[in-house]
Amino acid sequence: MGKHNLIGGSIWDEYSQKVQDAMNNPKHMGELSEEDAKRTNTKLIIADFGAESCGDAVRLYWLVDEKTNIIKDAKFKSFGCGTAIASSETMVELCIGKTVDEAVKITNLDVEFAMRDNPDTPAVPPQKMHCSVMAYDVIKQAAAQYKGVDADSFEDQIIVCECARVSLGTIKEVIKLNDLKTVEEITQYTKAGGFCKSCIKAGGHEAREYYLVDILAETRAEMDKERLKEAMKDDVAFDDMTLVKQIKAVETVLDSEVRPMLHSDGGDLEVIDIQKGQNGILDVYIRYLGACSGCSSGSGATLYAIENILQEELSPNLRVLPV
Repeated sequence: MGKHNLIGGSIWDEYSQKVQDAMNNPKHMGELSEEDAKRTNTKLIIADFGAESCGDAVRLYWLVDEKTNIIKDAKFKSFGCGTAIASSETMVELCIGKTVDEAVKITNLDVEFAMRDNPDTPAVPPQKMHCSVMAYDVIKQAAAQYKGVDADSFEDQIIVCECARVSLGTIKEVIKLNDLKTVEEITQYTKAGGFCKSCIKAGGHEAREYYLVDILAETRAEMDKERLKEAMKDDVAFDDMTLVKQIKAVETVLDSEVRPMLHSDGGDLEVIDIQKGQNGILDVYIRYLGACSGCSSGSGATLYAIENILQEELSPNLRVLPV
């Protein structure tokens, strides 16, 4: 392959030497036939998988010893870019000699890691990570065909980041355990969003059902509600709490239900005080900040919305007053 100069170096600087070698000289590209299966007393499996996001496709051939379930030989045909060829080549190498159950545990990260020249440098640029995902998926197709099951049966969790194979449950658990507050922290802890970045927010090269920004916001809201329940677990009614606990409870509800809405418009608010007024009414004094300061809805629709949320979550004997 020729060298295409870019600013600061060659286009190939982002590809490991292993990837380049596999692109140019794949050892396992080809086909296996029923004649090969008869000759080796094995079962021939042919599986196909195509990636809708890029139009690439791969066909995987296995010769499986049905007595031991060991993959005796494997080959592939790739209909796509050079990275797809390299990923498929590496995937086949990882399959040969393993049982079908062992092979189905090979992930796209295993494929990408095996293509690295050194452990700390990615083998391919982020936008090409989907090629190793395709290699992972065609293994599932082959295993499903051999076992006579649905390929989806090998996936028991909702996958948010296809590149790093990170599940929704894992992301939510890590956010809660480590009190993560940013998408960058999620990537640091899980690798989700660190490759093609389509799972971070809507608008990437591939539409997703779940996005990290939404998962983070929803999980943080769940955490705020859990903290509110914890603060009120002694069954003391909001009206009977100490002032410190009342303010803490109000802040928790605001963080969960109100501030995200205000932040989206460049605004915020702070709690100034809580005082007991006439007829047992608790007056919550707030001050609007940022874009909310001086906004006409601050004494109208926005104020009523805040008051209704606090009344529903904490006490009907509560009134919100802006200062």
